[in-house]
Amino acid sequence: MRKFLVLILLAAMAGAGAWYYGLIGSQPKPAQQAAGGARRGGGAISVIAETVKTADLPIRQRSFGWVEPEQTVVVRSRVASQMMEQHFKEGQMVKKGDLLFTLDDRELAAQVAKDEASLARNRALLTRAENDLKRYQQLVERNAGTQQALDQATADSKAAAATVQADIATVESDRIRLSYTRIYAPITGRAGAVPIAPGNIVSASDAGAGLVTITSMDPIRVTFTLPERELGALQKALAQPDSVPVRAVEAGKTIATGKLVFIDSFVDQSTGTITAKALFDNADQKLWPGRYLDVELDTDTRKNALVAPAIAFQQGQNGPYVFVAKADGTAELRNVKLGISEGARMEVVEGLAAGDRVVIDGQMRLTNGARIILKDEPRVSETTTGDARRTAQTGSDENRKTR
Repeated sequence: MRKFLVLILLAAMAGAGAWYYGLIGSQPKPAQQAAGGARRGGGAISVIAETVKTADLPIRQRSFGWVEPEQTVVVRSRVASQMMEQHFKEGQMVKKGDLLFTLDDRELAAQVAKDEASLARNRALLTRAENDLKRYQQLVERNAGTQQALDQATADSKAAAATVQADIATVESDRIRLSYTRIYAPITGRAGAVPIAPGNIVSASDAGAGLVTITSMDPIRVTFTLPERELGALQKALAQPDSVPVRAVEAGKTIATGKLVFIDSFVDQSTGTITAKALFDNADQKLWPGRYLDVELDTDTRKNALVAPAIAFQQGQNGPYVFVAKADGTAELRNVKLGISEGARMEVVEGLAAGDRVVIDGQMRLTNGARIILKDEPRVSETTTGDARRTAQTGSDENRKTR
């Protein structure tokens, strides 16, 4: 019985082995797979290409800048008094001439009244002195008076006139001081925080932040620096009849456009940079004082430059290179010499010609002479070679499978 079970087990193992080796033998060999793939044109690499063109390419300078107002005024009291009222809210836009604060004016108003009364009295004395002078003049003319009396009357009249002039100046001074109890906005701008509440005593000698700071918002300046080698380009740009546009950029997007208005008179030797300023309209207040942002300006234009997508270029041991999609369905590696860049475009100085098609997608898998198929051109003409026909057909089959 035990021998019988052993025989059955051996027979089962033999059957399983025969089935496994039969299954393996029925699979295609790697060489057969490679041959079949080659017959179907599987060696071609799908790529995307774009045509090299000529275009006017701006010579663009980039830097970072900071926003600063044209005017900033710290409002302070010019007299010692008690603040009675505040006529605006913190952060509010105010116009030049708007009433900001009212101070207690009673003491100064009383002083003005007192000085005006003194002026009225001295004017009366002046009138009397002038009349006395006229009488003494008449007496001297009739030989009824002395010259000494006339001289005294003349001096008294001039002294009274001088006293009146002094009183007029005193009254004017007091009226000016009285006007300081009404504090108006000296410029148009945004009011900042108010550190002193109504009821407090303020004075011209107060230190600190003052009553409020007003910052002009429109227009507004952006200050930036460029390397000193760009000084010539900046001077040329500033001398143009039409001001060179300067763009304020945030997260790659232009948020405001201004004009170049100033180049500093010297180069900072410690940094090797030159300072420039641009003026921006800022009615929407996108530019905020003290803010940092990127700055771009086009100092010149390269006419009829040969340009290609920057994504097409790679860096090798011999410098930058690119793959060119040739008409025979192969890729050619070309070393190139590059110029300036602008956004997603790059100037090509040597190595390419207008009309060449450079690979912009799939180039990482290419080698010089590799067979390619353009994704946007799955068909070829009837004059192509047999290999090219098979490559195009393979690309069409792959596209149908994908769909």
